[in-house]
Amino acid sequence: MVKITGQKAHKARLKRIRGAAMIAEVGKAIYTAGDLLTKEAQISITTGAVSGKNHVASDPGDAPNNDTGYLANNIRTYRTGALTAESSSEAEYSAALEGGSERKAGVSARSFAGKTSPYGPSKAKQGPVRVEFGDSSTAARPFMQPAADKTRPKAQRLVQEAVKRVVKGGTL
Repeated sequence: MVKITGQKAHKARLKRIRGAAMIAEVGKAIYTAGDLLTKEAQISITTGAVSGKNHVASDPGDAPNNDTGYLANNIRTYRTGALTAESSSEAEYSAALEGGSERKAGVSARSFAGKTSPYGPSKAKQGPVRVEFGDSSTAARPFMQPAADKTRPKAQRLVQEAVKRVVKGGTL
């Protein structure tokens, strides 16, 4: 005769894996991971940057250097579902910095918010590079993807730890 031990404890663990506590804990971990990405992107922009008249643009391929603070201050994390979060930059020119852009002379630049003008999406100092004479191109200065790459291992650990906590019967 075979005696099975631990059946009740195992059944309780399986119930916790499927339960609301798992969704809540993993959801918290995912949001925290998104917030880590946001902070890392902000740090990559602001570290070593000089604002004002002594501002120097970053080299192509490096994160943009902070000038007005608009870019760094408009990176946010939102909870988009029970198990999803989104970290995004809401500055109008973020996509152009992240992936690079090209604009031809005499052609209105299109903003990522859908507004156009002969000078690009915004005449404000924090707006994208203005097209004034001839061709203008902006090489990529990524800040979100490198931040995601850097924080990914920590994000995975946070989720794994949340699952382990729930399986063992604990919460944050």
